[in-house]
Amino acid sequence: MYNRSLLLTHRDNIAAITDDGITVKYGDILDFSDLLYSKIGHRCLIFALCQNRPDSLCAYISFISNRVVPLLLDDSLDKELLFNLIETYKPEYLWIPVSRLHEFSDETVVFSSNEYSLIRLSHEIQFPLHDELALLLTTSGSTGSPKLVRLTYANIEANARSIAEYLAISDSDRPITTMPMNYSFGLSIINSHFLVGATVLLTNKTLMEKEFWAFLKRGEATTMSGVPYTYEILKKLHIFKMEIPSIKYMTQAGGKLNPDLNREFAEWALKSNKRFYVMYGQTEATARMSYLPHQFAISKLGSMGIAIPGGVFSIIDDKNNPVEGAEIVGELVYKGGNVSHGYAECGDDLKKEDENKGILITGDIAKRDSDNFYYIVGRKKRFIKLFGNRVNLDETERLLKNIISDCACTGEDDHMIVYISDISREQEIREYLALKTGINIRGFSIRYIDKIPKNTSGKTIYANLPIR
Repeated sequence: MYNRSLLLTHRDNIAAITDDGITVKYGDILDFSDLLYSKIGHRCLIFALCQNRPDSLCAYISFISNRVVPLLLDDSLDKELLFNLIETYKPEYLWIPVSRLHEFSDETVVFSSNEYSLIRLSHEIQFPLHDELALLLTTSGSTGSPKLVRLTYANIEANARSIAEYLAISDSDRPITTMPMNYSFGLSIINSHFLVGATVLLTNKTLMEKEFWAFLKRGEATTMSGVPYTYEILKKLHIFKMEIPSIKYMTQAGGKLNPDLNREFAEWALKSNKRFYVMYGQTEATARMSYLPHQFAISKLGSMGIAIPGGVFSIIDDKNNPVEGAEIVGELVYKGGNVSHGYAECGDDLKKEDENKGILITGDIAKRDSDNFYYIVGRKKRFIKLFGNRVNLDETERLLKNIISDCACTGEDDHMIVYISDISREQEIREYLALKTGINIRGFSIRYIDKIPKNTSGKTIYANLPIR
């Protein structure tokens, strides 16, 4: 996707502007790409610790355009987890912020820019790479785990073109970063906008910082995107009362919005002459697989929409047979050019062939209505039985968010555990669940923790919840 002709086509366009005033043109990226690759010189594996900063962004494009395969990781990834990944996959190089150089004092620095350094690691071997392998990303919630998604050049381009088409992205658009670029949703925003020569407003500031909003207004951001947690914060910040005329549309993915919150944003967008898109995706499909056209944001409230251009959805039963007809629940299957080649869990997996063949069995339970709009019901593996009743843990969390802002549900058959950070609500929650589900109150245990663990994209990390 990021070949020389694309960068040359948009050479004089501004590719990125940072919150501290740095401006980067596409021509600057091309020059940087050539310089950085001259220090590497061949196809190999590299780990890149990412920030929403120019050196991180430009390096990513250099790697993809020069067929160097990056694993994109959060720049704050725990040292032990990082070293475990290095030991597992043996990358030839690291691209890291200078603030972390001291962790690799025994290794060789071969190049430094303003904020980043390129380090050559002293591994005796490097694992062979499949010819089509372009990019490695961690799966949602597994940062630091050796399980990676294997994405190809064709995957990246197919998804970027599809998104650019259905959102009608142009070179005048200016998305502002609200997610890290190592997260598939955040990266897909960059890819789809760079495809058409648009300008990305780069910031590591959070929605809770006034500098973010000052930059959004100063940079005249045209689009905002986020996961459900993002939209919960936006409501708390009273976005419905803000004056942000430059914003043309907003997109949401990374999980299902609470229906009430969904409706509030859909109605606000309609009244404010903005477009609101609910979408659905997985890292295993390079990012997004569906979108709900903005004109249906209210009439099809709760729907993940329709397949993106070039994609096709279907539903299968528990025997893998196709499910026909409306309102019948089954497992969602997606087919498209953005489906990854599969997973890697060790270095030898980097040479694997395409295991998915363009088809992704999502693990999500869904249904479609009579107009062929799809609805996610829950995760296949996020169900338990309470006293014979099949209970969807994701739906229970969404139900609870009507009365409590933050919670997490786990458990096993006949024992659901609800984690909360407000101990005063324990009895209220038990009684609410019993009332809403009709299940005996003994089926629910409430546990207090200081904070619900979440990853950088706002998703709950269930593995980090205390067992006892």
